[in-house]
Amino acid sequence: MLDLARLRALHAVFVHGSVAGAATALGYTPSAISQQITELERETRTTLLERRGRGVALTEEALRLAETAQRLLAIMEQAETELEERRGLPTGRLTIAAFASAARGLLPGVLAELDRDHPALDVRLDEVDPHLSVDLAAKGVVDLAVAHDWDIAPLPAPEGLAQAVIGLDRCDLLAPEGHALAGRDGVRREELARERWICQPPGTVCHDWLVRTLRTAGYEPDIRHRAEENHTQLALVAAGLGIAMMPRLGRGPLPDGVVAVRLDPVPERRLYALWRREAARRPAITAAVDALRAHGAAAGLA
Repeated sequence: MLDLARLRALHAVFVHGSVAGAATALGYTPSAISQQITELERETRTTLLERRGRGVALTEEALRLAETAQRLLAIMEQAETELEERRGLPTGRLTIAAFASAARGLLPGVLAELDRDHPALDVRLDEVDPHLSVDLAAKGVVDLAVAHDWDIAPLPAPEGLAQAVIGLDRCDLLAPEGHALAGRDGVRREELARERWICQPPGTVCHDWLVRTLRTAGYEPDIRHRAEENHTQLALVAAGLGIAMMPRLGRGPLPDGVVAVRLDPVPERRLYALWRREAARRPAITAAVDALRAHGAAAGLA
């Protein structure tokens, strides 16, 4: 009999692309993951990992075994769901992947409520970009993903995922105090052609949305500075180095020297929760989605 924990380790390497990524996802050390794979190679008498430069790659046999492991893990999840459903109470482990501003502005209250109201539920949070979190939910690496998209940059959900809208998060234009735009009641996108921009790095949802939005207004944005953290972007704006567009959720109070200006029309992003349809009956999913919606409304999501 193949060991399920070792198959889970192999599947995690398959999903995350590295031993280190698998270790982070499963909460182990890289050496522990490597040991699990080595034991699985002994069990199967098959080479599963090959050295490729500084990393490793799965062999053809490992890829086939990882696909089998994914089906087995799905069966295990279904069995756990049925047991939890029969008990009628949220129990077991629930892993949630959420993007940065939701992890900061929404999840703390949600996690505290679930911890207080459902002591038999073990909830774990991972901060993950929406591009990745949806895929992790589809592959069964996490139980629930909190993601977002924009009207001009929708984020398609893979087949097999159910979703629920949490709410709409509005976005403001942020300018340095004393900037020509700072005293305006509203600004149209067409008026921003000659501005210097501060935004997230390429490949993130917010960066892609900004570039697409300004291109539809007829110009290529002059992006001078890129930073992942909102606080870093705000510090750059306060220093007079450019303007930024930033959602309100998780932003916190604006620092001295930064002014929020309404952009016309007001940009909005949709927040939603996604989970595998096989787990839809699980009480833990229902409790988490209910808490997300309630705390979303309390945080001002429309």
